[in-house]
Amino acid sequence: MIVVIGSSNTDMVIKCNHLPVPGETILGGNFFMNAGGKGANQAVAAARLNGDVTFIAKVGNDVFGAQAIELFNKEKINTEYIFIDDKNPSGVALITVDANGENCIAVAQGANGNLSAHDLKTLTHVLEKAEIILVQLETPVATIEYAASIAVQKNIQFILNPAPACKLQDELLSKVSVITPNEKEAEMLTGIAIKDINDAKQAAKTLSAKGIKTVIITLGEDGALLYNNNQFNLIAANKVTAVDTTAAGDIFNGALAVALSEKKPFEEAVRFANIAAAISVTRLGAQASAPYRNEI
Repeated sequence: MIVVIGSSNTDMVIKCNHLPVPGETILGGNFFMNAGGKGANQAVAAARLNGDVTFIAKVGNDVFGAQAIELFNKEKINTEYIFIDDKNPSGVALITVDANGENCIAVAQGANGNLSAHDLKTLTHVLEKAEIILVQLETPVATIEYAASIAVQKNIQFILNPAPACKLQDELLSKVSVITPNEKEAEMLTGIAIKDINDAKQAAKTLSAKGIKTVIITLGEDGALLYNNNQFNLIAANKVTAVDTTAAGDIFNGALAVALSEKKPFEEAVRFANIAAAISVTRLGAQASAPYRNEI
């Protein structure tokens, strides 16, 4: 069982020719409303690739929360442990996407910010049954820290996608089995600006020195750098024409969790995840862009 702990948002997307600069208003864009949130995106990605997924999250007692749970059920995700917050609304993300598929995102956390370590303590029995725990950083860090402590106690593979980028304590990082930052996130965690592959290798070594068994730095169209067992492996990306990169990292992580749950070697798991992410950027939307297993 893959347990995904994380955020659920409703994404409100405007696709336009270019991203606005401060003070600029752009007319003529197209509007879409999609299900999103890093945790939810990763849960859906894993479920579509035949993963056995349980999603732990918190949504508001509102129409967005109800719609999200309905969608998760349709994706055959176990929603039994999604909390309903009567005080805070469901999370919302405002996303602008330009003609090249690049994006700019602002998120109102809402109920996501209220998923607490205490909530997880009531679900310790669920966490202890997991084969893989997959987390991101759109919920409180204290919540992530509690999940990591359970993973260490029970020898559960713990995947941290450190997004959105922020500084983390070494105590938490030492409990991580697999970390999957992009270039900016790796820079935030290590202080090393990644301008080329040598910088990425240095950052990977720095993260590994904190006690992380496996480091995977995603490099966009340049693929992903895998570092484990003191060995580097640059795994190429599949070349596609990007339409919307919004959830590419989330799709990568959901696919990676599935591949690792199937005991695939890391190199093969990263290649599988690269393919899933490549397919996703050819489509609009977050969860809607996640591929199904037959497409891989």
